[in-house]
Amino acid sequence: MLITKMPGYSKPTIAIYPFMWHQLVGVWIMWAYKFQPDGTLKWMRHYVEDENGTAKAERYMNFAEANADAKKFNQSIRDRVYALDVSEEQKVSISLKAEKAITAEERLASEEQLMLNESIKRTVDFPKPKRESLILPKEGEDYRDDLYQCLTESPKIEFARLASHRITLRRKGDLDWSTVFYTNEKTGQLCFRERIASGFDLSGKAHWGETKAQIRALLLPRANQLLQLTSVQRMLDEALAKGQHVIVVGSFVFWYEEGKDVGWTVKSIGGASKSKDGDTIWKEGKIVSKNHGRIVVLPYIKENGELVQGHTKNSSKDGKAKPRHPDYYLELPFEVLDGDLMIGLFGELPYE
Repeated sequence: MLITKMPGYSKPTIAIYPFMWHQLVGVWIMWAYKFQPDGTLKWMRHYVEDENGTAKAERYMNFAEANADAKKFNQSIRDRVYALDVSEEQKVSISLKAEKAITAEERLASEEQLMLNESIKRTVDFPKPKRESLILPKEGEDYRDDLYQCLTESPKIEFARLASHRITLRRKGDLDWSTVFYTNEKTGQLCFRERIASGFDLSGKAHWGETKAQIRALLLPRANQLLQLTSVQRMLDEALAKGQHVIVVGSFVFWYEEGKDVGWTVKSIGGASKSKDGDTIWKEGKIVSKNHGRIVVLPYIKENGELVQGHTKNSSKDGKAKPRHPDYYLELPFEVLDGDLMIGLFGELPYE
C-alpha cells in the first residue's frame, strides 16, 4: 500500500521512538507521536517507503541504532510543534507533553536493556542443559536448536519465545519444554521480562514495577564499582573541574559531596511522587538537597508549565531520609549524559 494511504499519514508527526516488537525477539519498530485533530497526541505506527514506493514498518535489529535515529529526529520537536496552527499556549503544552513522553520511553528502554545485559552476565557460568536432553512438544524437533540457544543465553527462564517458529514454550521441571504456551504480544512481553528477571532469581510473571525496583537495588552496589574505572574517574574529574557535582547517566546519579571520606557516590534516580518517571527535565533547574536520601528527583516541568526544583529522598520502604542541618543544605546544578553510556560502562566491568 502507498505510504499516503496508511493510517495517520496526514497527521503531523511530532516525535518518534522505537518500541520492542514482542512478537519477535530482538526487533524494534519505530512509532510516531502524532498530533490529532482534537489537539491530543497519540502513538501510531511509523512507516517509511521501500524501493517500490510502498509503505513498510521501520524495523531495527538493535536498540542502540534505533535509539540514535530517534534522538536525532527528536532534537527538532519544538520546531515541528511551533509549525502547528494552534495557540502559543497550546504549543508550549504540546511540546512539554511530547518531550515528557519521549523521556519516559527512553528511560524505560535504556534501563531494561541495561537490566537484560546484566541478567545475561549473571548467568554466564550457570550450568547449561545439553541440547539432546531437552524434552520438546510432540512433533517439535525443529524447535531444539532455537530453544537451546535461548537457554544458552538465559538458562533460568521459565518461558521461551522461539521467534523463527512463532511459538512460545513453557518449562515443566529442569528439561521438560513440552508445553506449548499462548503466543501473542502479551506473552512475548512476559518472555522478555522473564529473560531479565530470571538472571536476578526473580520472576517475569510478578508485578513488573516491584520486580524492577528489586533489580535496581541489586544493581546499585555494582554501579558503585564504576567509580573504580579510569574512564569514569576521568569523566568525573572533568565534571568537578567545571563545578558540576551531579552527573545523571541512565537510572543512576554520580553525586559528589565535600568532606572527609565522602567524594563521589552513586545514587538512584527517581520520579516525582505523583507523576510518571518521564516528566520533562528542567535543565536550568537545580537540585536542593535537604536530606541524605539515596534517591534523586531531577528538576522537572509539569505539563501546565510549572517548574519544580529537584530534591533528594528515600523510597517508601527505606523510611524517612536523615535530614541535613539547614547550614548544610546543598543547591546543585546537574548534567544529564547519554543513557546508553551506562550500558556501556557496565559492559566494561569484568564480571565477578
